[in-house]
Amino acid sequence: MRDHVDQHLQHDNLQGSNLPNHIQQRYQRRIDLIHAELNIHPDYANSRNLPLQIEAATTIIVATDNTGKTLRLSPVTQSAWCKMQASAERENIKLIMVSGYRSVEYQRELIVNKRTKGQPLEKILQVLAAPGYSEHHTGRAIDLTTTDCPPCVEYFEKTNAYTWLQNNAANFGFSLSYPRDNPYGFIYEPWHWSLREDK
Repeated sequence: MRDHVDQHLQHDNLQGSNLPNHIQQRYQRRIDLIHAELNIHPDYANSRNLPLQIEAATTIIVATDNTGKTLRLSPVTQSAWCKMQASAERENIKLIMVSGYRSVEYQRELIVNKRTKGQPLEKILQVLAAPGYSEHHTGRAIDLTTTDCPPCVEYFEKTNAYTWLQNNAANFGFSLSYPRDNPYGFIYEPWHWSLREDK
């Protein structure tokens, strides 16, 4: 497996205030410029209690989706994910990864594409974090589905895979990031799980 080293920051698994101040400021300036371009309100993060999410310095190819796109995670997340997936498999539960690491630029492109299709920014930011604030930047977040379930739909909560995750994901360090009525302004995402920072 080939490592990818992000050229913007060389600080793996560091978040927000854990970064050296000058690097955090440089990253924040980059995010602010993108937000200005996208007309995202300057108070976006504060109003939704969202921490700055730093791009992973190193990511590892974990899988390839059915379109041929490679799916990546940070090394520590890749290890935990493989253990969790194998444990589920032993209980006849199929966990399928559909999204992992996303760069700030890729997050920007997702929002631009939705805007181009006429979707209002307010609605877009309920389903996508603004660039700089997506857990996917860290390489520690995974979107999951299972056999006979479309990706990224609420129906996932009715599957045996979701029940298994509720009962077992914490044993591998993963938790559900955006439960129903979460305080961050996102829709309920039963498919979105992230590795805790203490792992």
